[in-house]
Amino acid sequence: MPFKLKSALAATAVATALAGLDSGAAAQSGEPIKIGFSMAMTGGLAANGKSALLAQKIWEEDVNAKGGLLGRPVKLIYYDDQSNPSTVPGIYTKLLDIDKVDLIIGPYATAQMAPAMPIVIQRNKVFVTLLGLAVNDEFKYPNYFAMAPVGPNAKPAFTKGFFDTAAAQNPKPQTVAIVAADQEFSRNASDGARENAQKAGLKIVYDKTYPPTTTDFAPIVRAIQATNPDLLVICSYPPDSVGMVRAINEIGFKPKMIGGGMVGLQATALKAQLGPMLNGFVNYDFWLPVPKMQFTGVNELIKKYQARAAAEGVDALGYYMAPFGYAQLQVLQQAIEATKSIEDKKLADYIRANTFKTVAGDVKFGKDGEWAQSRVLQIQFHDVKANDVEQFRAMNTQTVVTPAEYKSGNVVYPYEKAKN
Repeated sequence: MPFKLKSALAATAVATALAGLDSGAAAQSGEPIKIGFSMAMTGGLAANGKSALLAQKIWEEDVNAKGGLLGRPVKLIYYDDQSNPSTVPGIYTKLLDIDKVDLIIGPYATAQMAPAMPIVIQRNKVFVTLLGLAVNDEFKYPNYFAMAPVGPNAKPAFTKGFFDTAAAQNPKPQTVAIVAADQEFSRNASDGARENAQKAGLKIVYDKTYPPTTTDFAPIVRAIQATNPDLLVICSYPPDSVGMVRAINEIGFKPKMIGGGMVGLQATALKAQLGPMLNGFVNYDFWLPVPKMQFTGVNELIKKYQARAAAEGVDALGYYMAPFGYAQLQVLQQAIEATKSIEDKKLADYIRANTFKTVAGDVKFGKDGEWAQSRVLQIQFHDVKANDVEQFRAMNTQTVVTPAEYKSGNVVYPYEKAKN
């Protein structure tokens, strides 16, 4: 072969190899797919918000370690909404207009999601949210999807297990008191509790809201106690959940069953802070490491999460928020991989039509973007001693009492028996 031809072929081979290297490098280090959201990192929702954020960071690292999405790295861009709904519209406007994110996901909590919805709808964005209750009931936005296991009839689903458990007792309870914070989530949950009470044929003897700024709950508890209800359903956010538990214990109020819709009692720090005062409370939860909830990948996530929790200053165990924060992004990831696209319409169409394998279990979306089937747990605290965090790691102090397919034990009834 003539030297010139050899040289030309060699040069072509080198150029081809370099081009291949360049395209491979571009595939690994091109412009990231930017996913934006707000998160409660300070304020009353921060304990849960920061816990979710660590799981979301772990998802980002896991995906990038496997080559990213569509050959591009992923980058989460987030801002602290301070647990204040009024900050949310500005954050999402900035994400879309200044940061030019490709996709958005929802913040944590009902009160934070609702003010984002008008912007989401106006921009026609796909919107996978995190633990909101019935946010889309009014909007009916087709590209909304809730990473919350409340199901198609979200408001009553939150406390349905509480009422079902009570109705199975002998003698059957006759009366119920319902108390709620005057905020969107708790009003939604109390609407559902009212519906459940009526279906169960219970007489509602107390039904009131209190301002979110309330700090002294003793007068409220005394007013409820004066009506002598068999059951007390509380729909509250973390600061008032703590205040309610303390006031109920200090006053010595002992209805036959108590709890239902109290946000915050899932947080490890609050469990440890309240300690034995929690004994007997029956309350909603979404995931616990009971044998029937060992979904694919969840143990690996929890292990990674717990190894970093202390350094990140977040919930030590992560049982409540971590599976759902990670699964929220798994839904988006699987839709991107399946459609080979980051176009909102294509992603929304795919999410609407398919089932997702996540660390929180199989997820299929139905009416108004809620889960096609409800999976709200009701758990009972018992045998809690002192204020040790480790007693909450295993399931010696918490029993899943409903639904039947995830049940890990029977309810201690009435409430007073679990206090002894």
